[in-house]
Amino acid sequence: MMDHRLSRRQALAGMTGAAAASLTMPGTAPSQDMPRSSLGLVIYSCGLRRRAQLMRNPKDDLFEPLTFLRHCHQRGAGGMQAALGTLDRGQVKALRSYAERRGLFIEGIVNPPQDEADLPRFEAEIRTAADVGALAVRTVIIPGRRYEQFKTLAEFRVSAARGQRMLELARPIVEKHRVRLAVENHKDQRLDERLALYERVKSEYIGACVDTGNNVALLDDPYETIEALAPYAFTVHLKDQAVRECDDGFLLGDIPLGQGCFDLPRMVGTLRKAKPNIRLVLEVITRDALRVPCLTEAYWATMPQVPARELARGLSWVRRHPASQLQQVSALPLDKQVALEDTNITQSLAYAREHLKL
Repeated sequence: MMDHRLSRRQALAGMTGAAAASLTMPGTAPSQDMPRSSLGLVIYSCGLRRRAQLMRNPKDDLFEPLTFLRHCHQRGAGGMQAALGTLDRGQVKALRSYAERRGLFIEGIVNPPQDEADLPRFEAEIRTAADVGALAVRTVIIPGRRYEQFKTLAEFRVSAARGQRMLELARPIVEKHRVRLAVENHKDQRLDERLALYERVKSEYIGACVDTGNNVALLDDPYETIEALAPYAFTVHLKDQAVRECDDGFLLGDIPLGQGCFDLPRMVGTLRKAKPNIRLVLEVITRDALRVPCLTEAYWATMPQVPARELARGLSWVRRHPASQLQQVSALPLDKQVALEDTNITQSLAYAREHLKL
């Protein structure tokens, strides 16, 4: 198979003039001849720019839905995944009209209903998603990273049971409004646990937001994860990952598409075979690499049933794909962090167009 991974020098050379201009002129309208991708952007890819803009002007929120959709269009992306909240009739009309005139797609982000008292809030947000024509709405049912959030298996099981209950509460609402609720694999459940959850909470309107990288942190094989989740997929967080072994496990960092260790054409091909019309959104979070401490006792506290061969397989995979460098972000001043974030997005969109047919 052809190796489509880019060298660091090639990637930097690929930064377009439009992206460079956006560092100082975030409101600049896109040129008519800007290269475009069908790949959307999720708000988590743009957190540093949002922070910088809010520091300059607390009323200038990049994540306001119409503002963010405009930003996605300016960057050459094909749509957005963003928290829509509840919008009034005028806001719905403006957002939907902007998307339809430019051929952009909209996906939402929502918190699941915490209990019966939270159902009116959840239904109002799902109604807004339906009104704007959202293709799917992404959610998370277990907070945090499993190996950081929970100290015992009992704690994790309580949270997992609560997550299932939240989906059971959500089911009649998403079925009523015909909005597809996409549950992200969020470094929370291993593959077998998540597949079992979908079988327990059966609904044509509850499925997956397939994150292509998260289950690596739980030592699942990345390609087996994609193959198993693809039939449930409503949307995709497309990411590449850089890995490197460390003293208590390994480091796992988001990296521009084509610069990490994933066979992205294989992943996208698997997803498209199962769901030919599925939309994908870019999630490249510009931050220091995360530490996955899989050689510590604490890491295994919630996974005592996982056999040792899974650890061996996971570490072997990391050792076969060592990153020559990982992005160091936190030591940079904020303006440099924003510039790096913009570059990561620009390079990823270019790779998606040129090598993934997105």
